[in-house]
Amino acid sequence: MIFIVVKFQIKPEWAERWPQLVAEFTAATRAEPGNLWFDWSRSLDDSNEYVLIEAFRDGDAGSAHVNSDHFKRAIAEMPQALAATPKIVSQQIDATDWSPMGELAVE
Repeated sequence: MIFIVVKFQIKPEWAERWPQLVAEFTAATRAEPGNLWFDWSRSLDDSNEYVLIEAFRDGDAGSAHVNSDHFKRAIAEMPQALAATPKIVSQQIDATDWSPMGELAVE
């Protein structure tokens, strides 16, 4: 799978509206056949930072995503709300889903 984490630093005046700005993009991405997950979180330390954790089945699914109309539209719309260029980690890993955390098993 392609596993991606992106940190978005949002302008303070957009921080509360960010989920609405990316709602259509999020729904369209989650509907892609090769998308495994596409989940947003907000930093507990910085209310202007959102973190996106996403995964795609393989490189073909990742390519389909970045070439989609909804991706292109989001890339055009997001900059108005950004305070800085997003930071990304993108890696191909040998997995197909989340694994249980062995160090913290709940019985």
